[in-house]
Amino acid sequence: MTHSPTSDGERLMHGFLAEVHATAPTDLPALVNRYAGLLGLRRVEIYIVDLQQQRLSPLSGEAQLHVDASLAGSAFRSLALRVESTETETLIAWLPLVDGVERLGVIGVQVDALDRTLLERCASLASVLAMAITSKRAFSDRFVERARTETMTLPAEMVRTLLPPRAIGEDRALSTAVLEPAYELGGDAFDHALTESTLHAVILDAMGHNLASGLTSAIAIAGCRSARRRGAGLRELVRTVDDALAEWLPDQFCTGVALQLDMSSGVLSWINCGHPPPLLIRENRVLDNALDRPGEPPLGTPGLICEAERVVHEVPLLPGDRILLYSDGVTEARMADGTQFGLNRFTASIIRATAAGEPASEALRQLIHSIREYQHDRLSDDATIMMLEWHPTPRQPAAAAG
Repeated sequence: MTHSPTSDGERLMHGFLAEVHATAPTDLPALVNRYAGLLGLRRVEIYIVDLQQQRLSPLSGEAQLHVDASLAGSAFRSLALRVESTETETLIAWLPLVDGVERLGVIGVQVDALDRTLLERCASLASVLAMAITSKRAFSDRFVERARTETMTLPAEMVRTLLPPRAIGEDRALSTAVLEPAYELGGDAFDHALTESTLHAVILDAMGHNLASGLTSAIAIAGCRSARRRGAGLRELVRTVDDALAEWLPDQFCTGVALQLDMSSGVLSWINCGHPPPLLIRENRVLDNALDRPGEPPLGTPGLICEAERVVHEVPLLPGDRILLYSDGVTEARMADGTQFGLNRFTASIIRATAAGEPASEALRQLIHSIREYQHDRLSDDATIMMLEWHPTPRQPAAAAG
């Protein structure tokens, strides 16, 4: 009985899938290339993007590629296939490594020629590798090392360990975030998570820029997750953080916004604890003061100020609306002439990139790099940007305009 190339390829991919999860991270390149030869591919190289999303580092070897100046980087930025000719008259197919909506890096697959069957095998390899890398990087320093280009300070190490993936999402909603400085992070942090019906998000800016600031953010994130995972509403979530900070770090506080987006109805609920107000972008323009509300005390302080309940605000979104959250290190960053980066320049950059069709993660990557360049890679304060998007499916009713 003869086997078709397709059935043979499926059998090999099943074998690869069975082995990859039991393989040590350091042995992953060898395993991939063993199966690549059997699948009709010459060689596969796995590249991991660094923390600042500027370079792609190979798991085996030292030759890094620049995200903004290589065909591999183009595949990463655009989340699309790119094909490159080599001097040896072979081809390299560059495919993004994506776990859900989180960009991890790329693979470069060297082949003699490309047809539909080989492209499907390349795509299957990229999919399996993305899942394997996500599962293994939680316990392997190998992936962490390849994603770093500098030594990290202790406060940054602590906060980075707690941060979720930069991007999460599903068909109805997406949340993306970036945070700088990558290696000297002080008190900024973010968290986001999905349940069956709700997108949860929080942005934090702790007082100071030292280990105590990192501890403040760490306790705040832990408090948010503890409350969220027991089904708490926004008031109880914020109260949990208030109580935790008051008990464990009574001399510290942080500003922040905690919000929930009902992914079916589009209703956005939030509590603003002394933080810059969220911004609403609709049809490529910022709606002035759309989400401005009376301020609340920072997290960790309400017991010292008043006993009033935190106020939850609500507004219905329209399909395609974007919510921007940011720390003051973004708008107060200084340009070369000493002027502030400012709110208008910040929002205009986001609107231009998304209007041009850039994925949300790429729009934020470009923006945070611009801010770093203006300050010659030496940020005077932490800068965090978070963007949420609501895209209900046609079968779901959209909320009325607010």
